[in-house]
Amino acid sequence: MELEILGINFGCVIGALRAWEFPEKDCLLPLVAKILGYCIVAASTTVKVPQILKILKNSSIRGLSVVAFELEAVGYTIALAYCIHKGLSFSAYGELLFLLIQAIILVAIIYYYSQPVGGKAWIKPLLYCAVAPTVLAGQIDPLLFEALYASQHAIFFFARVPQIWENYKNKSTGELSFLTCFMNFCGSIVRVFTSIQENAPLSVIMGSVIGIATNGTILSQILVYQKPDAKKEKKGQ
Repeated sequence: MELEILGINFGCVIGALRAWEFPEKDCLLPLVAKILGYCIVAASTTVKVPQILKILKNSSIRGLSVVAFELEAVGYTIALAYCIHKGLSFSAYGELLFLLIQAIILVAIIYYYSQPVGGKAWIKPLLYCAVAPTVLAGQIDPLLFEALYASQHAIFFFARVPQIWENYKNKSTGELSFLTCFMNFCGSIVRVFTSIQENAPLSVIMGSVIGIATNGTILSQILVYQKPDAKKEKKGQ
């Protein structure tokens, strides 16, 4: 029985249930992976909204690393371009599109609250706008594309390191949003499972593993460094 919706084949599951049998693992796991993949894509449309709203509400970027957010936008651009170029299912990478859009908005907001922005600071966004369309279109040498994608793991890693160091140095996470970091962490965990089921390249899976480690570190810093503040507020009351 064939019943496919958005690339999700419900046929084998429905067939098993009609026969009063529990679906086999080879039938159930790909189905779960597809559904979870689309759930990640749906959740990604708002994952950075709490961070954006927190900055706008407080009119502050206190404790945020500008370099971290810039590198994040570059990493999302490379990862999205690679997944499109490799022809992966949208459920396996769709969140990258929405994360990239929100990352660019975040960088713009951070630039705004970093005013006055020097002339040299505009070189980076102008260079990005000049190169990004070519990368997203896949109009570069295949070997260079592979090397560029391999480097995006280092880019994501070093995008998190400045923020982790900033948090450690200040013993505070400033305007970082707990909800955004928590969603990033959970998304990385689920994406490892879905990537394996979608037969994604090992490099894609490794990117999610790095995301678990780095996002988990930042999330733990938020939990550790925000506890003393909460206690002080209670005492003040």
